Amino acid sequence: MRYGRISMRNDVNIQRFITRLAMFQGEHVFNPWWDYAVALDISPNAPAIRRQQLADYFQPRLGHSPYIIVAEAVGYQGGRFSGIAITCERMLLGEHPKVKKEDIFASDIEGQRTSNPSCELLNNKQQEVGFNEPTDTVVWGAILENHLNPYDFLLWNIFPFHPHKLGNPLSNRTPTQTELDLGWEFTRDLLQVHGDAKILAVGQKAAQTMAYYGVDAVALRHPANGGASLYREGFKRALGLL
Repeated sequence: MRYGRISMRNDVNIQRFITRLAMFQGEHVFNPWWDYAVALDISPNAPAIRRQQLADYFQPRLGHSPYIIVAEAVGYQGGRFSGIAITCERMLLGEHPKVKKEDIFASDIEGQRTSNPSCELLNNKQQEVGFNEPTDTVVWGAILENHLNPYDFLLWNIFPFHPHKLGNPLSNRTPTQTELDLGWEFTRDLLQVHGDAKILAVGQKAAQTMAYYGVDAVALRHPANGGASLYREGFKRALGLL
């Protein structure tokens, strides 16, 4: 099943929410929907592409999906360039072995890369077909391997921006508590607009933050550092598939 376009009212909610996201600025934080890195991004239009891709991702899901998967923060191999939480460029471009672009967007929408294929900081594969993120692959894979409708899942990050190490934009760092608190304001608003859903928290930090703010969420093992099998098992248990 694929959901059709939702109401004009939800389109307005989506645009307002993305506009708010684009206004955020933080130290050693990249905002995918506003910031532009000359060497790393394909063109000055990259933030606008990412805003549109987030809107296209939200449109069939916001207010519909019965499940929300919430991770910690945007990674440089994932949402930093795709504009979509827990989703990498290769998925959008039809270059991923497990995830098709139709799992992400309606069939009439084409995904675009925003990473610069000429950037010397990218390896040969990244230059050729964009970035791939292992955690994104596990999260999407758990949905598809269990023959579930990918449109039943809305993916998000508590801190919906990319925190990186000083001087290294192609790195990830753990968001500070202050950043998580700021990010929670966006997450809270997203949950309010979306309505009822079962929430799955990816990793201890995400689970702890959701619990701190009084959100009932099922804690799942983070797929990184050898946790992929435990994530898949916890995911199946959370959805009653075991």
